[in-house]
Amino acid sequence: MSPDARSIALIEDDAIMGESLVQRLALEGIAVKWWRDAGEAVTQISSDKFDAVICDIRLPGISGEELFERTGRNAKAPPFLFITGHGDIDQAVRLIRAGAADYVTKPFEIDSLLSKLNVFVKSDGAASGVLGLSASARKLEQTLLRLAALNSTVLMTGETGSGKEVAARFLHASSSRHDQPFIAVNCAAIPSDLLESELFGHEKGSFTSAAQRHLGYAERAGKGVLFLDEIGELHPELQAKLLRLVEARTFHRVGGERALPFEGRLVAATNADLLGMVYAGRFREDLYYRINVVNVRIPPLRERADDIPWLMERFFIELAAAMESTMKGFSLAAEEAALAHDWPGNIRELRNRVERAIALSEGLWIMPRDLFPEESRDTQEKQEMQSLEDVRQSAERRHIVRALASTGGEIGAASRLLGIGRTTLWDKMKRLGLHSEI
Repeated sequence: MSPDARSIALIEDDAIMGESLVQRLALEGIAVKWWRDAGEAVTQISSDKFDAVICDIRLPGISGEELFERTGRNAKAPPFLFITGHGDIDQAVRLIRAGAADYVTKPFEIDSLLSKLNVFVKSDGAASGVLGLSASARKLEQTLLRLAALNSTVLMTGETGSGKEVAARFLHASSSRHDQPFIAVNCAAIPSDLLESELFGHEKGSFTSAAQRHLGYAERAGKGVLFLDEIGELHPELQAKLLRLVEARTFHRVGGERALPFEGRLVAATNADLLGMVYAGRFREDLYYRINVVNVRIPPLRERADDIPWLMERFFIELAAAMESTMKGFSLAAEEAALAHDWPGNIRELRNRVERAIALSEGLWIMPRDLFPEESRDTQEKQEMQSLEDVRQSAERRHIVRALASTGGEIGAASRLLGIGRTTLWDKMKRLGLHSEI
């Protein structure tokens, strides 16, 4: 193994195992910072730049899971590889669904751990899976990581609810501007007669109700990111003023005479066909080409079905905790029903359905009828009573897809993760209709 990793955080209270890992990783040329207590590691893992975290689940003080909750969920967090006993495998799987990179089960060969580490500790620009496990989500993450090093204006296109703002926040968090503001503006949500003042600010006395100077979103963004969602809704007059901001990197407050510098990065988003709007005379052609320096398409949820169970688990953990729910999770039938749904409302619809199911379900497990109460009783009964073979194949397919996603589609690495031979994996993929490019 010769990863590009320079530094690994290790949280392990077992002295013998900890020393063994430190020594072996040192032989691989990897610097290791070792803690025996997760509580002592929280601050430094959050502030220092580690290439990966190796963490036991059972620890004195706060657990490995709690450490991950505190430090592992932001876009800049390093990938987490958990060490677990056989009795904690369900917990480890839950952590994978919540965004952890992988886990190894005690007892394990150190070479096995190193092999897993090599899968997700790669050179800069490699996807960690923080935006999803599917091939399209990882491709999107790689694109955003490359763009994070640039200052170009970015236009994000995609259907309503597909996650354009999430992608913009990831781009911001992955860039050198991450410690500067991220200012999000929904151009469709602010009345057009107020939008100029909100966007560029105004001087005291510039209009009847302007009792004092107001700093607009462009000014408050500073050296950070100004995210303009639904940019196609801008009034033509405002389009002209935004063009000046993009071209000259300056703007005027309403009623102001002095040009102010715009030092931030502009990221725009739309679910509309802007080029069609240009042809129809409803959007300025010069502004279109100025903001469309780099176009990033956010795929709809129906194109990233492998992310549906992952997103469901993430939303469940977040929302169940917020509602103090005692529910345990999703039934297999609910997961299958979610995979069969077309999700016209995309990720936003998925989150809303999970939230409603947690709030209204009367059982310990979310069923198809909780997610899709509008479906007929016959449809729900069919969803809830699938054949054992259908359930087994579906679960096996999803597990293989996760392994392929975490290894970038590399068959050999995926077969090692799954504990089966390459030929066996090829046979299963062929039978399940999977391809190596997943």
